[in-house]
Order: sequence, then structure tokens, then C-alpha cells
Amino acid sequence: MNVSFIGSGNLAWHLAPALDNTDFAVKEVYSRNPRNAAALVEKLYQATNKASLDFSLSPSRVFIIAVPDDAISEVAENITLPDHSFLIHTSGSQPLSLLGYASTPNIGVFYPLQTFSKAKKVDWRETPILLESDNAGTGKVLLEMARAISRKVRQVRSKDRKALHVAAVFASNFTTHMLTLSKEIMKENKLDFELLKPLIAETVNKCLSLGPENSLTGPAKRGDLEILDNHLEFLKTDEGLAEVYRVISQHIVDRYT
Repeated sequence: MNVSFIGSGNLAWHLAPALDNTDFAVKEVYSRNPRNAAALVEKLYQATNKASLDFSLSPSRVFIIAVPDDAISEVAENITLPDHSFLIHTSGSQPLSLLGYASTPNIGVFYPLQTFSKAKKVDWRETPILLESDNAGTGKVLLEMARAISRKVRQVRSKDRKALHVAAVFASNFTTHMLTLSKEIMKENKLDFELLKPLIAETVNKCLSLGPENSLTGPAKRGDLEILDNHLEFLKTDEGLAEVYRVISQHIVDRYT
């Protein structure tokens, strides 16, 4: 079954080639950024660059919306689809009902629970893919498409998918931001970030093996207020960073002491 992509960002950059190596050949890519669309088309076997959202003569049956969350409803309202097509969005936080204004009754969600960057390859076989649909036919197509690239496929309702997405933000986005702040502190004090890499690796491995609830250490966990005050004194020249440290430390203190 042929596929067309609407969007050419980080997710499409990885998902389109993955599907293109299965029975779900990618035929078209539409993007508001023609340069990005052209770059993605170059990674595919037989896809072409689509200039508009009029897919009425498309050879595809599956249309995957891989755009920012705030653009999904606009795409769903303006896209023109061939008969008997399937319209899918890939958002973790947006409900299936966001596609309710589309011109097809066959709507679904295909959400890979993973972080995507163009410069880093993804192991699709180990990436959970969370599915939702409103009818059996769409569900069957989604399941076949997901199983073609991943061995971890689950059916998840919109409500539960939002909870997963929020948890993923804490686990991935916030963690990455904290590491960025850590790297900046090291740089400002002329220290090598490489020194922290064994600690970072051990922290992640310990959380995965023992569980994060059994892995936390440090002054806030111990309730060592003297050390916390000392750290806040060190950070006093950056009020925003000091506030992040204070809020998170207080949350840990309240939970464990």
C-alpha cells in the first residue's frame, strides 16, 4: 500500500525511509518547506515532491501527517484525498478526534514513542509504536504498517497516549535540557564535559536496571540543606538557573524527607 507524507521534519526524515524499505512505499512528500521536502525525497526510492495538499489523484492510500501539533487540524481540514484513503497523524499529545474534519472516515494515530534528530539513526525494531483508530479497517492498516518496522506495537487510547507523552517529556526533553545546563556550567567554569559522561551513563543505566525510584542520590535526597544553600550561592549570578535548581531540589526534599 503506497504512502504519502505531509511534513518533512525530524520524524518524517526517519519514518519515511523506514516505511520505504517495506511494502509501504512512499510516493509523495509535501512540506511548507520545499527544500526540506526535496532533501527527504532524495532519501527515498521513488517519491516525488508534492506542491500542494491536493492529493485527489495520488497513487497513495495512506497519508501520514508529520507536522507540528498546532498545524495538524489545518492540514486535516485543507487536504484533498482520494476515495477510500486513510489519514493518520503522528502526535503523542493530540487526540484522534483532531482529524474529525477530514474528508475521509478512515482516521488514525501512528505515534512512535521516540526522540528524533536528523543526525542520529533510530533503531525502529526497538521503538514502541502506539496506535489508535476509529474502525477495524484503519486499525488493520495501522497494525500492518507498524509491525513492518517495529516489534513493539501497542493499541493506546488518546487519553493514555497523552499521559505517555507527558511522561516522555520528563524522561527525554527535560533530561536533555538538564544535561545542556550541566554542560554550560562546565564550560563557564572552563571544565571538560567529558568528565561527566561516565556519571551520565551510569545514572541512565542504573535507572533502567534498578528503576528510577531506587536510583536517586545527592544532597536533596539526603535533605542536606547546607549543601543546597551552598549550591544556590554558587548560582546566584544566574537567577533563572538558580530557580530551576531551587524548585527541583525542593520537590525532591518534599518527597523524600
